[in-house]
Amino acid sequence: MGEAIIATGNSTTALFTLKVRRGEGMALLTMDWKQGTPSDDFVGFAIEFQVPGAHDFKPLNNDLAFLPADGKVLAAKTSSRLAPFQRFRWVHFPHDANVAGDFTYRVTPVFMDDKDGLSYGDPQEAAVTLGGDTYPDKLNVAFTRGFISSQAFVERYEPVKTLLPSDANEGLTFKPTNPKTDEALDWMGFEARQAILDVLDKAIADKDAQVKAIAYDLNEPEIISRLEKLGGRLRMIIDNSGSHGKAGSAEDQAEEKLLATAGAGNVKRQHMGGLQHNKTIVLESPTNQVVVCGSTNFSWRAFFVQSNNALVLHGQQAAGAFSAAFEQYWQHDDAAGFSTTAPANLTDLELMEIDARVGFSPHSSDNALLDVVAKDIGEHTESSLLYSLAFLYEAPGPILEAIEKVTADDAIFVYGISDKKVGGLDVQRPSGNVAVVYPAELSEHVPEPFKSEPSGGSGVRMHHKFVVIDFDKPTARIYMGSYNFSKAADTANGENLLVIRDPRVATSYAIEALTLFDHYHFRITAREANEAGKPLTLARPPRAAGEKPWWDGYYSNPQKARDRQVFA
Repeated sequence: MGEAIIATGNSTTALFTLKVRRGEGMALLTMDWKQGTPSDDFVGFAIEFQVPGAHDFKPLNNDLAFLPADGKVLAAKTSSRLAPFQRFRWVHFPHDANVAGDFTYRVTPVFMDDKDGLSYGDPQEAAVTLGGDTYPDKLNVAFTRGFISSQAFVERYEPVKTLLPSDANEGLTFKPTNPKTDEALDWMGFEARQAILDVLDKAIADKDAQVKAIAYDLNEPEIISRLEKLGGRLRMIIDNSGSHGKAGSAEDQAEEKLLATAGAGNVKRQHMGGLQHNKTIVLESPTNQVVVCGSTNFSWRAFFVQSNNALVLHGQQAAGAFSAAFEQYWQHDDAAGFSTTAPANLTDLELMEIDARVGFSPHSSDNALLDVVAKDIGEHTESSLLYSLAFLYEAPGPILEAIEKVTADDAIFVYGISDKKVGGLDVQRPSGNVAVVYPAELSEHVPEPFKSEPSGGSGVRMHHKFVVIDFDKPTARIYMGSYNFSKAADTANGENLLVIRDPRVATSYAIEALTLFDHYHFRITAREANEAGKPLTLARPPRAAGEKPWWDGYYSNPQKARDRQVFA
């Protein structure tokens, strides 16, 4: 079993501790006061970073600032040296995290006197390598950015209509007109898009490679053009459920293209008992055995609007497991036929120190997984539960019940996000645990200094399907895949579900969960501030009777205190 990659600040004179955890193209910085609580004049942390090979530090900028004397909210981002982060943790996305070498972070406590003058305490520094695969040549976790509803997107790439088709069925013919198209698509697709395209490029270059692919949504030209180049070395299953099976759908258009290049005997349509919901690519040759799986559909929306993950696996056992499942899907178009041939137990992918196993739906009652996963969540979570689950409330059942059970346990730290609010967990418990956050954009009545954000069209934007249990323990594990943690995903649809028992992989997903939670929680906070007629600004030290410093909640509120303690 591998270990999470964590760098620690070692200054003995700094008043706080610093940990920097490696994520996938991102770093989680967590701070905590060494003794007692901060002084009232502490107004936050300045964060600076140094890219590999550079000699200078650059400050991270803050969207929030102290309200000037004239009462006008600053419209521009401000250096955190002047507008410190009033948080005990922060996630940083470097512009190019794949630069070889260490990223060095310097974090400095900032203080404010009674005349608003700023001063600085002793800093902490820590360095961590962010580039490269999670486990080179074995396993790589990759995410899409999923932040089309963000100030960063608005500032760089609006309008969205010049980047993305408004109708999925126009995906194969749509031509972006945004002058920053290449940069924008690279930014939005982040690591997942590139990881998937890299596997297809490897398959094209390897003339001995055979590719087996399964697609649910399929309308992304970069994917289709690469599949076409494989010719007869490709076998493809495309979903035909619902709108996918209608004449003129993007999936019908893709089928027509691939029939012309791969041949009639190499392209198949099916929907099993409900959906053929896999999004997998298997590359097999004497020199390459690679698998792509995860939540990322091969579509414009999946790459450039939604929050998604892709997992790239290497090795004969991994490729063999997914290849065998493909063959069973090819031979059986219904749930009953497939479930009688699928392995009764999860298949070990034999990734050496990484304990990774996979199961394929639809299952029969003898090898169903939904109750197994629910039992692990509800009965075996010890310290923390972090999840990002599309359709959580649309499929009530054992998973929702298990999450509710864990949420009710005051000793367990819980953060979660689902794609839409139907009911259930949106109650703040006395312990402070959870209140699920739901994707919401700053689209109307936007408070200063923020700009209106696009929604990216109708449909799900938070498309992940993962649950992280006890990320901070040696027993850390993650459940992920195409599987929606519902009865349909378990016993009707074509799906894959992996369980990976590994702290490094679990940490990667835990940081992604925090990033999503913070991203949308901030939007809800901004909306509430606007409704209350109050701008979002940084807090000055208390200067009147009864006022509390900004950090008080991180010690007095159980959820915030646990957040500070769990991560730092």
